[in-house]
Amino acid sequence: MSHSATSTLREAGHNIGPVNVDQVLHDVNILGPLDDHTRKILSKEATVFLAVLHRTFNATRKALLQRRVVRQAELDKGNLLDFLPETKHVRENSAWRGAPPAPGLVDRRTEITGPTDRKMVVNALNADVWTYMADFEDSNAPTWDNMINGQLNLHDAIRKQVDFKQGEKEYKLRTDRVLPTLIARARGWHLEEKHMTVDGEPISASLFDFGLYFFNNAEELVNRGTGPYFYLPKMESHLEARLWNDVFNLAQDYIGMRRGTIRGTVLIETIPAAFEMDEVTTTPTPSPNLPLLTADQQIIYELRDHSSGLNCGRWDYIFSVIKRFRQNPAFVLPDRSAVTMTVPFMDAYVKLLIRTCHARGVHAMGGMAAQIPIKNDPAANEKAMDSVRADKLREVKAGHDGTWVAHPALAAIANEIFNANMPTPNQMHVRREDVSVTAQDLLNMNVPGSITEAGIRKNLNIGLGYMEGWLRGVGCVPINYLMEDAATAEVSRSQLWQWVKHGVSTQEGQKVDKGYALKLLHEQADELEKGAGKGNKFQVAAKYFAGQVTGEEYAEFLTS
Repeated sequence: MSHSATSTLREAGHNIGPVNVDQVLHDVNILGPLDDHTRKILSKEATVFLAVLHRTFNATRKALLQRRVVRQAELDKGNLLDFLPETKHVRENSAWRGAPPAPGLVDRRTEITGPTDRKMVVNALNADVWTYMADFEDSNAPTWDNMINGQLNLHDAIRKQVDFKQGEKEYKLRTDRVLPTLIARARGWHLEEKHMTVDGEPISASLFDFGLYFFNNAEELVNRGTGPYFYLPKMESHLEARLWNDVFNLAQDYIGMRRGTIRGTVLIETIPAAFEMDEVTTTPTPSPNLPLLTADQQIIYELRDHSSGLNCGRWDYIFSVIKRFRQNPAFVLPDRSAVTMTVPFMDAYVKLLIRTCHARGVHAMGGMAAQIPIKNDPAANEKAMDSVRADKLREVKAGHDGTWVAHPALAAIANEIFNANMPTPNQMHVRREDVSVTAQDLLNMNVPGSITEAGIRKNLNIGLGYMEGWLRGVGCVPINYLMEDAATAEVSRSQLWQWVKHGVSTQEGQKVDKGYALKLLHEQADELEKGAGKGNKFQVAAKYFAGQVTGEEYAEFLTS
């Protein structure tokens, strides 16, 4: 922020020790609007903390992102991922463990996820679940108002001051039971918060989201019996987990909090990360002579004292497989509906995650049930809910310690399945020592199914529907009774790109080329526009989406 703006921010009351505030705030600029709500969250002291985080860690973050670029160049040449055979003896060392479950995180059988708007925060905390993953990432469009108001909503919810009235309806936190444990999901390392610059550079969105939530709430959370807990998305290597661990240590030291109070659950939602779930090496730093495409450390190991487990981020994982191997025709997948959790590469990923977590004494969390109740069609609703039951039964039988739902109405189904099959708070005792997953298993693309015009149109509808909402500042969109977010939109556009790139033919015999893809894109955009209200942005969405479905340009992330 400019020096003149600095003086208008209120003091937060934190002791920041020997830090020279004026010196730290030099060349720190807040470009978003500043008002009383903003100043409640983005105080002078919090801004200093963010600047310290940026200057300490941003160079490392950028170097790790460049490492992704180098790895992608090798994959584009046809190389594959693998484990390091020479570290097998360390992988099989059962002596070390992750941290024991923190207060409020022993039982996580049902977690609800969603953005941080005030209505969602109240409804999620009132749901019959054990934890609430408050999302600053995939289900949240990163407007300045969304990010700051989301922080404010969580700040108030922690202090039970979040009740509000909308029209004639009142939203109040229930008082008849202990509320779910709050876990915040920060944005991934690849994203930046362009409304705040330090030394002329945008601050990392990860550090911005983490820093504000931690600085404003960590002590209050501990005083109320839980702690500052986080979901960590989109990581691709153990070095990125190491960076988070370093951030956690600095943050705790900065406010005088005991190390290990912070806990982070890592979403295993990229194929490179899957190869680093179960790898350990004694090499203290990466050597330039190590093969680029081999896993050489374990993500849980890097976070040890701060680890609260791993989660199966299923849709992002499918997206990552397509993205990372997009130039390889052996990785072409059929319609999205055919890529279920039981196909070989997904089944191997789930089994390896559970075995890895339970061997190290941390939670293995299942994936999302994105269904929305269908109120006007009982038969269709029952069919949809049956699919949720089958999915949750598969997860608990496999050994997962908990699962995700996107809608409060699905919590009862998840609870019923997990309560019947998991009478203990978790099932870390289910070691899954029967599981043996090889690199070939994780890369087994033997997925039955076809590519159809219906599948293409479905992907277009999902991609356009999500992008149109995102352009209006909405980060999760109900489409065909499923809650779609950035992850499912990424799968949709990546499949379309992949099919055009490799010139596949549909089940109907139509070659999928650039012209055909654009023709269907414009047809779907026109159809969606006709069915939408005034002021919709489907044609704008189509303009941006067109560049991502022709097998030519490929953005690392759709939202960038």
